[in-house]
Amino acid sequence: MRNVALLSMLLTAAAPAPGAVGAPIDAAHPILGTWKLSMPDGICTETYHFRKDGTSVVLSGQEVSESAFEITALPSPLGYYRMVDRITRDNGKPDCAGEIMKVGKEATTYIRLHPSGSMIIFCDAESLNSCIGPLERIPDQEM
Repeated sequence: MRNVALLSMLLTAAAPAPGAVGAPIDAAHPILGTWKLSMPDGICTETYHFRKDGTSVVLSGQEVSESAFEITALPSPLGYYRMVDRITRDNGKPDCAGEIMKVGKEATTYIRLHPSGSMIIFCDAESLNSCIGPLERIPDQEM
């Protein structure tokens, strides 16, 4: 419950100035909104909130981070959206994997959306060989 309250607080915080970070995302893009990943051990969860200003907030274990991201408008012929994510803020605490993220770290991820629109997976490449998920959409979240 602490993470839900923290996420709510972060979602209502003022957004960065236009052009400061991220690139605006089309309001109809399916990535927008809040997604939750529950770890198999049931001990830790990750929550990702993708906003239409091209920024995101991630809660993972004790970590709270913010990122700027860019994502393709349409999926590739293989069905993956390519996303580049750069960490802009981090509280310096460990995530669910025990790692501490560094501000400025950039990662490229390939996201595949379930046909229902209610689940996604994050992959290292346009392949199902190295993915995490599924993440489930949390409905009715403010963007």
